[in-house]
Amino acid sequence: MQCSWGEKALSGYLGRDRDAWQAYDATELVKTHADASRPILIDQGTADGFLAQKQLLPEVFEAACKSAGQPLTLRMQPGYDHSYYFMATFMEDHLRHHLSALS
Repeated sequence: MQCSWGEKALSGYLGRDRDAWQAYDATELVKTHADASRPILIDQGTADGFLAQKQLLPEVFEAACKSAGQPLTLRMQPGYDHSYYFMATFMEDHLRHHLSALS
């Protein structure tokens, strides 16, 4: 909700009522649905053009998690962008993370 891409996508799907957007925005959802027993794992490439354009805002999500008591591991991966190679590199970590959470 706090970046131009999010505003464009959410208004396109849900209309201009910003209150309706909150049910689809991860940063807003974590504020009211934090679960200390379900840690979140995020990998973010530091060379991601969307990060540089302020379209991803992981620091905003991180602050919301901290405020809500939601465990979060935010790993900033130097030199990685928004590519398939980035996702393939860290996919195993995320599969293991989800397996652990679901076990």
